[in-house]
Amino acid sequence: MSTREASRHDGIDGKVALVTGAGRGIGAAVTDALLAAGATVAAADLLIQPSTPHGAVPYLLDVRDAGEVDDVVAAVERDLGPIDILVNVAGVLLPGSVQDTDLDQWQQTIAVNASGVFLVSRAVTARMVPRGCGAIVTVSSNAASTPRMGMAAYAASKAAATAFTRCLGLELAGHGIRCNVVSPGSTDTDMLRALHDGTTLAEAWKTTINGDLTTYRLGIPLGRVAAPHDIADAVLYLASDRARHVTMHDLVVDGGATLRA
Repeated sequence: MSTREASRHDGIDGKVALVTGAGRGIGAAVTDALLAAGATVAAADLLIQPSTPHGAVPYLLDVRDAGEVDDVVAAVERDLGPIDILVNVAGVLLPGSVQDTDLDQWQQTIAVNASGVFLVSRAVTARMVPRGCGAIVTVSSNAASTPRMGMAAYAASKAAATAFTRCLGLELAGHGIRCNVVSPGSTDTDMLRALHDGTTLAEAWKTTINGDLTTYRLGIPLGRVAAPHDIADAVLYLASDRARHVTMHDLVVDGGATLRA
């Protein structure tokens, strides 16, 4: 890593980071970025993916299971050392109108996207508090603050995760622990591609960038769909000492899609 690179990510080199949902997409990109910045990374996922970044230490984790969360957090600290950085990325998207969403889909979405953030953050910060330091970053969504058709459960779960993380930041500021949120818009992941199943990628991206008035959805002013590393760069900043005076912040990374409205 160059001197300039190390300078940009002060406070990450030599730290231990836990990333949930690390097997692919944004989670894998965040894991790669932390590894490149010199962190030791525990890559936690429901399944150990073949794409789990090389150099990370894999852990099987279902963020919905409180006992399993506590066991994995304890194992990471036993194996790798005290957790300095937590990045909550694990998430699911089960699209559908409110009338078409059954209770199981609703509960599954809330369990992963909101309760999972609560369980993992609670387990990790219980260990951070006595040490008087730490950084938490939760990957939410711009859907948390902007209504989306067919995404009520997802948007509600992400709004809950955002509010929880900011409240956690308020509670823990006196202990030297910073808690922030990164809210991506449309990002080139398997989750987004699944929404456009049946159309070519070029057609899907064109619709996403240009917007769709039939669903009251604006396009992306910057004219591009984000890459996972665009989101990882934002996470890396908030996890680093460059953001040492930033907490309870929600950094929207969506190319202007929501006009920050």
